[in-house]
Amino acid sequence: MIKIPKIVEAYYPELLWKVRTREKELYLTFDDGPTPYITKWVLDQLQLYNARATFFCLGKNVKNHPTIYKRILREGHSVGNHTYDHKNGWYTKNYNYIKSISKADNLVNSDFFRPPYGRIKKSQIKSLIKKYRIVMWDVLSEDYNQAISGEACANKVMKQSKNGSIIVFHDSRKASKNLKIALPIVLQHFGRKGYRFIPLK
Repeated sequence: MIKIPKIVEAYYPELLWKVRTREKELYLTFDDGPTPYITKWVLDQLQLYNARATFFCLGKNVKNHPTIYKRILREGHSVGNHTYDHKNGWYTKNYNYIKSISKADNLVNSDFFRPPYGRIKKSQIKSLIKKYRIVMWDVLSEDYNQAISGEACANKVMKQSKNGSIIVFHDSRKASKNLKIALPIVLQHFGRKGYRFIPLK
C-alpha cells in the first residue's frame, strides 16, 4: 500500500493532498471513469449509504458514456478533469499534456484536476495552477493492484484514513474486482463511526 511521503507533499505545497478539518468527514474519489456497469455500481453503493464523492473523469469516457456522467452530477457528486486519455505527465511533452486536459475540459465542467498516476511536472503545475485546483490524495486504495485482495485494500484505507483524508479508488474494469469488495466495507466501517462522505467543493 502506497502512502505519500511527507517530503513529497512538502515539495508540492500548491497541490491539495487532504482537507484540513476537525470534522468527521472523508473525501472519496474515483478515477478513470465513467465506465459502464462499474460506475453505475459505485453510484448505487454511494446512494445506499447516503455518501457523496468526487469522480475524476477521462474526457474520452465522458464522450462515450454521457448518460452515466449526467447521473453522477444529478446525484450530487462532484467531478474533476483527469485528462482526455490518461496522459502520464512525466513522459508527455507539456504541450501535448495541456492539450489533452483542454480537450477533456470541453466535456468535464470542473476546476478540479487530478494527474493520472499522480505524475506531473513542476512546469505543468505552473501552467495549470491558475485555472485548476490540482487534487492529489493521502490514501491510495491500490484497488487496481491484482496482487492484493479487496479485503486488503479496505483494511489499508480504514487504517490510514483520518479526518479530511482524500481517498482514491478507481471506477475502472481493472480495479472492479477489488473495488466491489473494498468499497462496501469502507462505507459501512466509517458510517458506523459517524463519518460523512462528502464531495470536494
